[in-house]
Amino acid sequence: MAMHPAISIQNISKQYGALQALDDVSLAIEPGEFFGLLGPNGAGKTTLISILAGLVRPSHGHAAIMGADVQKGFREARRMLGVVPQELVFDPFFTVRETLRFQSGYFGIRNNDAWIDEIMANLDLTSKADSNMRSLSGGMKRRVLVAQALVHRPPVIILDEPTAGVDVELRQSLWQFISRLNQDGHTIVLTTHYLEEAEALCQRIAMLKQGKIVALDTTANLLSRYGSVKKDGEGKTDLEEVFVNIMSGDAL
Repeated sequence: MAMHPAISIQNISKQYGALQALDDVSLAIEPGEFFGLLGPNGAGKTTLISILAGLVRPSHGHAAIMGADVQKGFREARRMLGVVPQELVFDPFFTVRETLRFQSGYFGIRNNDAWIDEIMANLDLTSKADSNMRSLSGGMKRRVLVAQALVHRPPVIILDEPTAGVDVELRQSLWQFISRLNQDGHTIVLTTHYLEEAEALCQRIAMLKQGKIVALDTTANLLSRYGSVKKDGEGKTDLEEVFVNIMSGDAL
């Protein structure tokens, strides 16, 4: 039996009135990939993630998670997917552990404490397990969002700017954990403005501009094709230079 792509996006377009947020985007991400989705603000990244999560209906086209259509098979598709949103969304009345138990309940999972403990340990949340969500720092709240996305053990994980406003120490521990999940077979999709993260972690990268994919290749190929031989003296990473070249149209 043929294996489904982890994420299949076919001719997806989304219009909000006169605004074309996504324009005929097609993309397949294979199981086990660590994939980067890059682009400036307003390029359509969050709209695309919202469509995959079933929060937004596309104007045209289809998307599927592990073969489950995100609209027709919403429950199955959503169960296959963990999303770490960009915004810090949380319920101020619960502790960290209660938050994760409730999240387990949304997916019909009982007696999940052993896995919750493991996630908390890996995200350095154990000491905060009984702390109220209101009392946590921004970085700690972001860790809880990551934990919430993982609580039902989804095979596909989307991280939308997961390290925005996060200290260096957390960033490193988070990437160690996410890299381990990827090595264990999870498919990871990352959007980030920290291009050195994408360069270090992602095997393939798609770049969006004004709702269209303007580059899609392995990280190594993008670097060799669009980067200069030497780093320029401005301290840009290689991928930053590639990104600037592609977004400015110099490389197209």
